Amino acid sequence: MKLAILSCSPRCYSTRRLLEAAEHRGHKARVLNTLKFAIDVDKGSPELYYHSKVLSEFDAVLPRIGASITYFGTAVVRQFEQMDVFCANSSAGISNSRDKLRSLQILSRHQIGLPKTTFVRDKRDVLPAIERVGGAPVIIKLLEGTQGVGVILADSVKIAEAIIETLQSTRQNVLVQKFVAESKGRDIRAFVVGDHVIAAMRRVAQGQEFRSNVHRGGHTERVELDDTYKQTAVRAAQIMGLRVAGVDMLESNDGPQIMEVNSSPGLEGIESCTQLDIAGAIIDYIAAQVDFPEIDLRQRLTVSRGYGVTEIYIPDGSEYVGKSIDESGLPEQDINVLTLYRGTTVIPNPRLKRTLEPGDRLLCFGKLDAMRAMIPEKTQRKRRPTVKLLPPQSDLVRSNSHD
Repeated sequence: MKLAILSCSPRCYSTRRLLEAAEHRGHKARVLNTLKFAIDVDKGSPELYYHSKVLSEFDAVLPRIGASITYFGTAVVRQFEQMDVFCANSSAGISNSRDKLRSLQILSRHQIGLPKTTFVRDKRDVLPAIERVGGAPVIIKLLEGTQGVGVILADSVKIAEAIIETLQSTRQNVLVQKFVAESKGRDIRAFVVGDHVIAAMRRVAQGQEFRSNVHRGGHTERVELDDTYKQTAVRAAQIMGLRVAGVDMLESNDGPQIMEVNSSPGLEGIESCTQLDIAGAIIDYIAAQVDFPEIDLRQRLTVSRGYGVTEIYIPDGSEYVGKSIDESGLPEQDINVLTLYRGTTVIPNPRLKRTLEPGDRLLCFGKLDAMRAMIPEKTQRKRRPTVKLLPPQSDLVRSNSHD
């Protein structure tokens, strides 16, 4: 395999470990400075130049895109995608994860624990927003902060109001988030590769510091996660469209709550803590995917006239409740059920004999006209638009539950 590691910091621990792991396994690997690319767009011929020369062919790309170059970095990754080069993390996944509000919005439609969060701009909405998340103390976050920068704990409503007003006056976008008291100063970092959590550590803040980031002096300890935490981390990464991710979770009384999904997680802290070869696991995963990469379903389907992907909701009282997928009439109308969502369970490629229940959501591919006709009129009014092409991070969410 010939691998390109996109990084502006070739001497940093993570980049060096990834390069070392690739070479140790007999792969050809190069660290390419993300900012040294030029993107050429032409009819039927997407091209990349590196240091003003046509880039040689690569089998795979591992993006390590820093927050300060997100726009250009994701443009480079997107160009690799158009050239059919396997990318360990998608450009859409990187963009979505980099924006805290956007990532929480994407996750919110799924049955995944999240700390109650609100986003306001009008000064008059600040106090009601604080009350909606449970009142003071509250966490105030900048939308694009990293490594704990731009995360503030406000002990009172007046302090929170003053902080938000000050930040907004400097044109900063801020989130107001519930303070999960039982997890004060602690969180979990789960390292996801593919559909597995390959390592996890607990980060504990020191002294009066409530932020547990290693860059803030946080102490780390290896931890074995139970299935609930593992499944939550994997699902969050997959929903975001990331195959390699650091998923940060709070340990609340209600179970795991996602704080952030990081598309370029550092390796030094978690490798030192767990003594595991995480860089090697990443390289092994990429090598296994090169010969059988996932495609960008969104792009392929937009050029299929009359066909697309939609989500069909089965409400209580629907004529389809109690019927199997086969009996529902979907297969006869050239509609294929790709995934069935039932509560927190995700069932890829369900059998035709699977009986439908109230609250089921079916991710289907087929004729759009036929799928529109099968959605009850009442549901259509409530859920407009009902038929839409879903982004990649929502297309094929995997689970350990198969049928």
